[in-house]
Amino acid sequence: MACYTTRIEADKTKYPVLLSNGNLKEQGEVDDGRHFAVWEDPFPKPCYLFALVAGDLVTKEDTYTTGSGKAVTLRIYTQPANIDQVDFAMASLKKAMKWDEDVYGLEYDLDLFNIVAVDDFNMGAMENKSLNIFNSRLVLADPDSSTDLDYARIEGVVAHEYFHNWTGNRVTCRDWFQLTLKEGLTVFRDQSFSADMNSAPVKRIEDVAILRASQFSEDAGPMAHPIRPDSYIKMDNFYTVTVYEKGAEIIRLYHTLLGPEGYRKGMDLYFKRHDGQAVTCDDFLAAMADANGEDLSGIGKWYSQAGTPTLMVSTSYDAAKKTFTINTKQTTPPTNGQPDKLPVLIPLKVGLLGPDGTDLPLHLEGKGDVGTSTVLRCDDTANTFTFTDIEVEPVLSALRGFSAPVKLVVEGQTDDHLRLMFAHDSDSFNRWEAGQRLYMKLILQLYDAAAAGSASASVSERCAAAGGVKPELVEAFKAVLEDEQLDGSFKAMAIRLPAVNEIVDRIDHADPALVWQIRHYVYQQLAMQLRPVLEQLTKQNQMPPGTPYEFNATAAAKRAISNMAQSIVGSLDDAEIQEQLLRRFREATNMTDRMAALTVLCDHDTPQREAALQEFYQANKDKPLILLKWLAVQAGSFMPGNLKNVKALTSHPAFTITTPNCCYSLFLGFARSANFHASDGSGYEFLGDAVVQLDKINHQVASRVAGAFTTFKQYDKERQAMMMAQLKRIAAVEGLSENVFEIVTRSLQQVEAAT
Repeated sequence: MACYTTRIEADKTKYPVLLSNGNLKEQGEVDDGRHFAVWEDPFPKPCYLFALVAGDLVTKEDTYTTGSGKAVTLRIYTQPANIDQVDFAMASLKKAMKWDEDVYGLEYDLDLFNIVAVDDFNMGAMENKSLNIFNSRLVLADPDSSTDLDYARIEGVVAHEYFHNWTGNRVTCRDWFQLTLKEGLTVFRDQSFSADMNSAPVKRIEDVAILRASQFSEDAGPMAHPIRPDSYIKMDNFYTVTVYEKGAEIIRLYHTLLGPEGYRKGMDLYFKRHDGQAVTCDDFLAAMADANGEDLSGIGKWYSQAGTPTLMVSTSYDAAKKTFTINTKQTTPPTNGQPDKLPVLIPLKVGLLGPDGTDLPLHLEGKGDVGTSTVLRCDDTANTFTFTDIEVEPVLSALRGFSAPVKLVVEGQTDDHLRLMFAHDSDSFNRWEAGQRLYMKLILQLYDAAAAGSASASVSERCAAAGGVKPELVEAFKAVLEDEQLDGSFKAMAIRLPAVNEIVDRIDHADPALVWQIRHYVYQQLAMQLRPVLEQLTKQNQMPPGTPYEFNATAAAKRAISNMAQSIVGSLDDAEIQEQLLRRFREATNMTDRMAALTVLCDHDTPQREAALQEFYQANKDKPLILLKWLAVQAGSFMPGNLKNVKALTSHPAFTITTPNCCYSLFLGFARSANFHASDGSGYEFLGDAVVQLDKINHQVASRVAGAFTTFKQYDKERQAMMMAQLKRIAAVEGLSENVFEIVTRSLQQVEAAT
C-alpha cells in the first residue's frame, strides 16, 4: 500500500477533463495547447484502487455536509448526451453518505468525491478511491428510460461503491483470496441500506430469491468454491455470486448472532484495529469475536467450505409435559476437492404459531423467556432444543428472515401448516416462504406426473390428469390477492412462482423445458380461475393518466402488483388479452409499465408482439441504453422457436458485439430462457459459437457467457451430453483465453472425476 500523488498532462481539446484519486491540488496550462492536473490522495491504498480518467466529459455538481460540518464536493461525469440523467444517482449518493454516518458512524474522508459513468465498461462499477468508475446503466435514470428495478439497482450500486470507501479502501484485502472480506461485507451494507430506503421485507425476499436462483446452482456445479477461494487461474472468474451474495449472507450471520449492537461493536473494533491496513477474513472474525467475547469459530468454517448445507429439522410435542422439541441435523454435499464436510455454525431463527396463527411466547430450556422469536445455534452435526410451557401443539416457523444460507427441510410439515403460515406468520419472509413451498410441492408433483405420462398427451392434459392446481392452493392464492393489509410489492412477490433454477435444483436430472411448461401451466390455471380478481387488481393499481412518475416504496408497490397480476393473466392465449396488453404498452407513462407489458407480449407469437417491438425500437433507436432492454426482452422470451429471432438480432443495428452490455443483454438473456435448452441442442450450439467469437474480442465477457454451460449436471442425460460437447468444442479452440479456459476445464474435470 502507498500514498499516491499523480500528475496528468494531455491535449486540452481532446481531453478537457483530467481526473485521478484524492483531492485536486493544482491545475493549469502548459505549452502547445496542453494542460495538467495534480491529484493527491493522502490515504495509503493498493494499486488496484488507482484510477486515471482523461476524456471529453461533462459534469453535474452538488455538495454534501458531513455530520462534523465538513463540506464535500460531489461530481458526476458522463458523456455530454447523458448528463441530464444523473440526478437520481446524485441523490442516492447523498442518502448513502448520510446512512453510513447514522448506522456505522463513518464519515467521508476527503474534500471531493467523483463518479465517472461511461457506456463501455466490462463490470458494473469499481470503487477506485474517490473516483468511482461506473457502467452508464448503473448511473443514468429517468422515467422514460428506466424501470423501478433500474432505479433500485442504481440506488444500491451507487451506495455499494461509496460504502467501499471504508470497507475495501481504508481497510482493504491482503490478497485476492480475501475478496469476500470487502465484497461480501459491502454487499451486506448495501442490502441493509436499500432495505432502510424502501421495503425491508421485500428487499430480503428479493435478495434470497437471487441467492437461491443463482448461487445455490453455482454451489452445485463445477465452479463451486468457498467464499474465500483457495486457488484460481484468473481472478476475474471469481467475482461471483458466491463471493458477493453468499459472502453477504455470512456477514449477516454475525449480525443475527450478535444483534445490531454487538455487530456494531465488532465493526468499530475492526476499523480501530485495521484502518490503513490490508487484512484477512480471519482478522474480521477476530474483531467480531473479541468485541463481544463470543466464540465464533463455527462461522470461520463458512469461509473455507464450498457447497450449500441442508438443515433437516424434526419436531415432537409432548402434551403431558407441555414441551416442544426441535432436532436439527446438518449435511453439506461433497464438492470439487472437498469430499468431506465439517458442521458449520447455523443460526436458526424460530417462532412457534398457535392454532390461530399468532406467535406463542417462548421459554427455551436452559435460557428461560426468549420472547416470541429466538435464534438457536446449530453448531454440530446434530443439535436438540426444547421449549417448555407450550399449552397446545404449535406450528414451527423456522429459518425466519432466512437466518442462514441453507436448504431447510422440515419433516412432517403439512400443507395445512404452510397455509396457516402463508396467511398469518408474523415473519414476512416466512409468510412468503410458506407460499413458495406450497407452489413448489405442487410443481414437483405435476412435473413427476408429466414426465411419467404418455408423450401422446399434451403437458396440460398430463397435469390435469394428475389433479391440476388444487382448489385449496387457488383459495390461498386468492386470499393474498384480496388481503388489503399487505404491501403491493410483497403481494407481487407472494404470488410469483419459484424461479426455474430453483425448481431445477429440486429435481434429479431435470428436463428444463418441461419445468418451464409446468410453471406456465400453473400460471395459466391460476389466471383462468382468478381472472376477474387479477384484472381488478391491475385496474385498481394503475396510476391515473398524466400522473408524474415517482420512485418510492408506495408508488413502486402499486406498479409491482398491477404488473404482476397483468403478467399472470397474460399467460393465457387469448386475442383479447393481447390487445389489452398492446393498449397498456402504448398508454404507459413510464418505462416500468411499458416494459412489463412488452415482456408478456414477447412470450406470444402474435401481431401485437411485432407491433410493440417495432414501436419500441422506432421510439428509442438512438438510445443505446434503452435498446439493451429491447434486446434482453426478446432474448429471454419463452416463445417456442425463438432462437431464430435471437440469431437475427446478432446482425441488427441495435446489437454491437464489442459492447459488453449488448452481449450481456442478448447472450445471457438467451441463456436464461427455455429456448437455450431446446431438445435438439441448437441453443447450446448458438451460445457455444458466441463464446468462441467473444473470446477473440473480450475475455471477461466470454467467460461470463461460458458460465451458462456450468450447470449441465442438473439436467437430463441428453442435455448433459450436448452441453459437454460444446464445452469440449470450446476447449479445443487454439489460443483460448485463460478466463474461458478455467471455466471450461473445471467443468470438464468434474465430468472426468465422476467417470
